[in-house]
Amino acid sequence: MARINIEQLRTFLTTVRLGSVRKAALGLNITQPAVTARIKNLEQSLAAPLFDRTASGLRLTKRGERLVSYAEQFEHLSQLVEANIIDPQGIDFILRLGVSETIAQCWLPEFVSALHREFPKVEIEINVDISTNLRDGLLNREIDLAILLGPISEYSVNNIELPGFDLAWYAAADMRGQDGDDAILLASKPIITYARNTRPYRELKTVLFERVGPGVSLFPSSSLSACFRLVEAGLGVAALPKALAAPYLANGTLRQFDPGWTPGPLRFSLSYLGDPKSHVVESAAKIALGVANAYPVA
Repeated sequence: MARINIEQLRTFLTTVRLGSVRKAALGLNITQPAVTARIKNLEQSLAAPLFDRTASGLRLTKRGERLVSYAEQFEHLSQLVEANIIDPQGIDFILRLGVSETIAQCWLPEFVSALHREFPKVEIEINVDISTNLRDGLLNREIDLAILLGPISEYSVNNIELPGFDLAWYAAADMRGQDGDDAILLASKPIITYARNTRPYRELKTVLFERVGPGVSLFPSSSLSACFRLVEAGLGVAALPKALAAPYLANGTLRQFDPGWTPGPLRFSLSYLGDPKSHVVESAAKIALGVANAYPVA
């Protein structure tokens, strides 16, 4: 038997788990020809076909099924070596982060800086998106660590709860309710809020319909910074994170008001797949938790 290597086995396992060469290439952040070449070389080394290529996709052969458990043992040993033997300064890895915009505007720079100090050779790719897309990216193995409105209720996902972000109502500094009644702003002005297919949007819509009525006007946006700017311009009011409002309050373009109720805090989680285990991903999650706990979110 010719020599086989960890990367070949890792590529084989990823292809098995994701079910196609295309998805494996995305999950490993390499090209499809590279995935095909690694599997072909592994088959040549073992002198045995590992997949049957059918019209409906790849299907493991009998020998391929046997190889899975052995490959998982190699993978586990590789992870132990990475965690316990290799100096963090020498770990070469591509970490794909998926980050909600709220986090990106708060403590993401501090997190990336701390992560780079711990793993200077790790290449960090950052994708800022809404939580539903980040969830899909994580489950499709296109993201290694997601920081999103969570948790993700999937057996395959590990979730670490993060401190919540308190919300408050904001309006343009010169916007006032009739006869000084700020509560009327919710019925008379558009409510600028999170994107339509997010949990904060759904929750806010439900409560507003109950408290104000179904005629309330909602202006969803996928950009948190755009929400602040729209409120600043007097185009509506919004319940937004206090942690991001300080500059607008300081320069006098926004004011905080109390209509008698406020939505609950935004709840975020660090989410990553439990299988296969990754020392870098788990360490990154712990670093992120430490940074988040030190960040003022209220």
